[in-house]
Amino acid sequence: MKNKIVCYFSASQSEQPIIYQLIKDYDLIINIIKADINPQKEGYLVIEVEGDKAKYDKGVAYFKSLGVIVEPLSETIIWNETVCIQCGACASFCPTEALAMDRGTMLVSFDNSRCIVCGMCLECCPTRAIQLHFEVKEAV
Repeated sequence: MKNKIVCYFSASQSEQPIIYQLIKDYDLIINIIKADINPQKEGYLVIEVEGDKAKYDKGVAYFKSLGVIVEPLSETIIWNETVCIQCGACASFCPTEALAMDRGTMLVSFDNSRCIVCGMCLECCPTRAIQLHFEVKEAV
């Protein structure tokens, strides 16, 4: 099992070896994607957690037992139309046609409601007009 989660920490929680405990006690593989800790030592951590389901569930329960707020990561694709050169490379890779090229006008369009955030479009864009955006709420 592999999931990306956002963990919101208080100052007292950020001083504990919580990630170490997840690795040591629950045999989970942790990949830190993003972290933001403010001067008051409060903040959030975006991590990818991998391991068998039972250990994953126990690890998340451990987080919650410490008072850490745990939420699934919300990802969205952002298409910057002003940077796009309308080459259509992204449309050829998009499995849901969220990024599509109108054959009449030869213009690319993006329908976020069709996007499944598979990431196929990210690497093929020569101008990096397509980016992955992680949505996190303000630290509590």
